[in-house]
Amino acid sequence: MAAPGTRPGPYQREANRVPVTELDVRTADGVMDVYLHTPDDGGGTTPPVVIFYPDAGGVRPVMHDMAAQFASRGYAVAVVNFFYRSGKISFDVGKVWSDPDLRAELMAVMGKAAPALVVQDTAALLEVLAARSDVRADKVGVVGYCRGGLMAFTVAGAIPDRVAAAASIHGGGIATEEPTSPHLRADDLRAALYFGVAANDQSCTPEQQELLTAALDKAGARYELEHYTAAHGFAVADNPSYDAAAAQRHWEQVTALFARELPTG
Repeated sequence: MAAPGTRPGPYQREANRVPVTELDVRTADGVMDVYLHTPDDGGGTTPPVVIFYPDAGGVRPVMHDMAAQFASRGYAVAVVNFFYRSGKISFDVGKVWSDPDLRAELMAVMGKAAPALVVQDTAALLEVLAARSDVRADKVGVVGYCRGGLMAFTVAGAIPDRVAAAASIHGGGIATEEPTSPHLRADDLRAALYFGVAANDQSCTPEQQELLTAALDKAGARYELEHYTAAHGFAVADNPSYDAAAAQRHWEQVTALFARELPTG
């Protein structure tokens, strides 16, 4: 029987091959749906948590498939619908940037999910996870793609005592001139960081990368920034710019990061 506030996740698919439970996380603005993928190991160990922030397309089957890959490596993976203020919605990433109406809708949805709000939501999620006996949430990993990469990096700086490792994959807006840019909290970071940067990515330009690395170096942060010869969106299989070789490289790098900083044994 599911615990109170949870129910079997609607995205359980044979391809995932891991259990999925939907959590209802109460926040200051409502109820955020979170999908917890757990290793199918018969309960032999208590897995550490990885919080998974989707790209701008939102929570959809490919995101669950990716979460399941992390879960198969021994993690409890919490896929966050940070668009929940607009409902349980997702966008076709193959169409959204070429369809003006669809893009306007996405921009409106993103406007209701500012990084500062996602930090608050994540803090509420961490409380829920800490109360569970079937996962380890004292120290967590975070990973995000595109818009989710911004969220992962932001959360690492905003909740440093809880985040042990953070990965931003083709993340956008991670270092800008805005006063809310997450690189300005570099001194607060405790996590080990990995940035997978796409080629010719206008959301993470060379100038922005310079801002980022200068701040991280000054703070003495532990990080790696790797350039990929692939376009923005390379790691996500339903994206037109998906690149299988680059995606495989990102899996190797992110799982190695988590293995070092958040061991499952």
